[in-house]
Amino acid sequence: MRSVKYGETSLIVTIFTELFGIQSYLLNGVRTSKLKNSFQPGQFQPSAILELVVYHQEKRNLQRIKECRWAILYENIFQDMYKNAVALFMVEMLQKCLKQPDPQPDLFYFMEDALNGLDKSSPMVNANLPIFFALHLSHFFGFRMEDGYSNESYILDLKEGEFVSVTPDHQQWVENPVSEIISSFLKAQQPADTAEIKLNQEVRRTVLDACLRYYTFHTTEFGQLKSLPVLQSIFN
Repeated sequence: MRSVKYGETSLIVTIFTELFGIQSYLLNGVRTSKLKNSFQPGQFQPSAILELVVYHQEKRNLQRIKECRWAILYENIFQDMYKNAVALFMVEMLQKCLKQPDPQPDLFYFMEDALNGLDKSSPMVNANLPIFFALHLSHFFGFRMEDGYSNESYILDLKEGEFVSVTPDHQQWVENPVSEIISSFLKAQQPADTAEIKLNQEVRRTVLDACLRYYTFHTTEFGQLKSLPVLQSIFN
């Protein structure tokens, strides 16, 4: 979810929805204290999970929201700067990958589970979650890496997203220990499974950088993540 100011008192919010995929909504007067409906600007934070009743019209660029309430009230994400930084990273990753307003319920549930898991995660899982999320998010867009790591195939070709035994004829590849660590994250089924993957900050940053380089080859106009410097600074 992201929001931009519109006029003196309104917002345009872009929301990833369960039923309609990514949609933009105009909220008239939400930034004024004279508002008579139940909308509050604080509800439209990037990682918020809401229940919405909407007026939906196909092929319309801006939709309308009739009712809005919290679906989940986080215990930690909005107050904990570490968790909030990870949440913002996850939301920006999703925004970079979503191109069409098509329903993707499996992706919606994955995102919902990931944010709920983040809210309750331990510090170690919290630190590892950006890598886990980046590797597993790619599955929903058709370019998930296959975990073919072995003693022979220990080189990860970032252009092809596969483990190979011969050095590629380009510079976009990584080897041990980074490739083995990525293999460990690919084996993890849930964020909690990464608690046993103990990395120092330098190695974690190198692994995440490799994951993001992979996205640049498979996502149009992926570019730089605005949330990444904040994430790296906080976990430094």
